[in-house]
Amino acid sequence: MHEPQAQPFPAPRPPSAAGFTLRVPSEEDALHWHRVFAHPDVMEFHGGTPAELSVYQELTARQRRHHAEHGFCMYSMIGTGAGGEEAGTVLGFTGAQPWPRDWGPVGEIEIGWRLGRAHWGKGYATQAARAALEAVRAAGVRSVVAMVASGNERSIAVTRRLGMQHVETFRTPSGQEGFCFRLEL
Repeated sequence: MHEPQAQPFPAPRPPSAAGFTLRVPSEEDALHWHRVFAHPDVMEFHGGTPAELSVYQELTARQRRHHAEHGFCMYSMIGTGAGGEEAGTVLGFTGAQPWPRDWGPVGEIEIGWRLGRAHWGKGYATQAARAALEAVRAAGVRSVVAMVASGNERSIAVTRRLGMQHVETFRTPSGQEGFCFRLEL
């Protein structure tokens, strides 16, 4: 199977940044997300074990619907070759979506990011989140939240670089402690 090439999608289009571009996830991206996130370090704060392919198939389909309905979604991050990554490689995702659960910040727009382990430490998460925030702003969203597990120092650092403020400490239904951060747009 070949790596998909980044394709343009309707405005508002998140800008590209050094080393990657963002696009609405394709059906094929479910397989790429499944592969790139199948690492214990990546899944440490997302259930601990890799998700089944069907989870990513549903997630990518939901993101295409979100983009059609809201003008933003969780975008696939595609390497351009400029940051040392192979052009066309799926690095992970970033973007925003309506909070999908019946606990936590119900009714809010959540921003999030997840990168394959090989792509950590290059500044991609923060750059990509900033690019995704532009699409969210352009869609008229006034604020976003980020839900982060309390031990996930890398994601907490991204929220700080984005200028987000800690607004709540919470417990998931499974008892895990986490933080809710907010950013007014």
